Amino acid sequence: MDILKKIFPLSFNAADTKKFVINLLIYILAPTVLGIVTGIIAIIPIIGAIIAWIVGAISGIFGLYCLVGLILLILVYAKVIK
Repeated sequence: MDILKKIFPLSFNAADTKKFVINLLIYILAPTVLGIVTGIIAIIPIIGAIIAWIVGAISGIFGLYCLVGLILLILVYAKVIK
């Protein structure tokens, strides 16, 4: 559990409703913004052709990280895990 607390610090910081909502918004909006930036980079012809797959892979990994963090956040807030 200590390893999870180090990897997902926002998920285990939901002591009250205000922190829960703020962390929830961070986990939802961060991959959305990164997806928009990835889409903009993919549109640019020279840069998009060269690094679009790298940025896409990073975006996918970050999206997965946020999904796991979001699930942990909900479980910690519901007191399923501590």
